[in-house]
Amino acid sequence: MSPATPAPATPSRPKSSSAWAGVDVGGRRKGFDLAVLDDDRLVESIPRVSSAESARRALAAHRPQVVAIDSPRSAAMAGRTLRECERELRDAVCGIRWTPDQRELDQGSAYYEWIRLGLELYEALAEVGPWEVIEVFPTASWTRWVGRRRGARAAWTRAALWRLPLRELPSRTQQDARDAIAAAVTARQYALGETDRFGPIVVPKPGLPGRRA
Repeated sequence: MSPATPAPATPSRPKSSSAWAGVDVGGRRKGFDLAVLDDDRLVESIPRVSSAESARRALAAHRPQVVAIDSPRSAAMAGRTLRECERELRDAVCGIRWTPDQRELDQGSAYYEWIRLGLELYEALAEVGPWEVIEVFPTASWTRWVGRRRGARAAWTRAALWRLPLRELPSRTQQDARDAIAAAVTARQYALGETDRFGPIVVPKPGLPGRRA
């Protein structure tokens, strides 16, 4: 069966600011890594934010028009072991971890702690804020920008980061920080209409930002 054709992802309302944010989600010990961009510059990179509320406050200081979160925004349908959009993205772009149904998430497995923490962040951001919130998957973003991974993930994303049209990048970054930056770049492309959508998952169109094939 051929993979489903992704639907174009377009923002639902006009935007007035020029900041975009990305969030990499980890478990309770790691928390959240945040990145905020303006048009072509990394404004701030914030590591290891401890809670969803702290992340919301940090983002509110920048008033981003779009916040892109690297975490599922919903569980699978009851009785399912994955969301169908994840299967479609895997077939069309790259591999992705499956998201189980809510009953499985509620069992408290440490493996799914990052998903539960991500859902807390979606809830916190929905309560108040000037932003639109989208779900992204940085591995898919890196793949769409520079092609499928060959070799170690760290080396792949480090090389890809320096090919993005961004100024004021730090000379050294951790993987979580790079994924947060990738999420923020995807948020900006979403605002510009340069993305596809697999269900709720927003993915850049193929090619580097500003140099789309």
